[in-house]
Amino acid sequence: MQWKNRNLRALADIVCGNVDHFPYRSSSYITEFFEDCDLNYAHDGSTRWAWTAARLEEVLALPHSRPSVPPDAFVRIIRRLLDMGEAEEGDEDRGKALAALNIVLAREGWEAFYDERGIGQLRHIATNTVAEVANPHRPLTPQELQRKELLTAYLDKCAEDELIEEVLLPLFRQLGFHRVTAIGHKDKALEYGKDVWMKFTLPTLHVLYFGIQAKKGKLDSAGMSKGGSSNIGEMLNQVTMMLGHEIFDPEVNRRVLVDHAFIVAGGEITKQAKNWLGERLDATKRSQVMFMDREDILNLFIVTNLPLPKGALPPSPAADDSDEIPF
Repeated sequence: MQWKNRNLRALADIVCGNVDHFPYRSSSYITEFFEDCDLNYAHDGSTRWAWTAARLEEVLALPHSRPSVPPDAFVRIIRRLLDMGEAEEGDEDRGKALAALNIVLAREGWEAFYDERGIGQLRHIATNTVAEVANPHRPLTPQELQRKELLTAYLDKCAEDELIEEVLLPLFRQLGFHRVTAIGHKDKALEYGKDVWMKFTLPTLHVLYFGIQAKKGKLDSAGMSKGGSSNIGEMLNQVTMMLGHEIFDPEVNRRVLVDHAFIVAGGEITKQAKNWLGERLDATKRSQVMFMDREDILNLFIVTNLPLPKGALPPSPAADDSDEIPF
């Protein structure tokens, strides 16, 4: 990432506290600031803003996965600047500090915001990607556990199309996939085993194409489908079709093959089902297939801080009849 010099200077002034609503930092406190961000920078006594701007430029030059996700160290700097512990009188919610920071960030295509936990986050405006490495295996906060319960109840009652439209499409877009396109169920003849196709750009700018075959319920290896579950045997033909048929990418105006297939279930995918499918695919196709079950969907959806589908939100409290004015 390469920023314009004027924006580096403006962000350096914020770090140094030369801007209203941010604490003033002398030489030793600037060093402490970078230590809090896990960066081994010690101020050398030179002009504060110039030295800080040079360090910020070094941070932005660190390796990162793709253009829409900055280096982790830069995300830590933004979070440190938005620390709620530095709120001042007249700006208790740090709204004024956030607005001042966003003036600078917006010039480079970024926007900072506070999540529901009061932690500063960074969003790439063009792709709406939140610059956070989502770790679906970390412990969830009490608020996240509540949201997970609501989403679980939604997955129990939603239809397959709702699973795709309201959960999977927003999730994969948030994870950095592009051209996430739902094929739909109106014309089965045109699906060729895919409910969704999308693509992902590697840091080398090579593009991989993905197809998704989604099922609402449990996937098992029973001899036939039962209520609320699907037989993995039904997926074999769909996966084979998915990997063998081309899709048309209008952005490059040509037909391409799907590189990898996601099998996604709104319920559990049993170990027996995975093994059964793996045994019947050749080695090449086996390496192209990935699985996502309910627990994967829930954890990824929650840690990426996506808004819950409307159908998962709790009903608003009904009006109390006792407050009505008698006639």
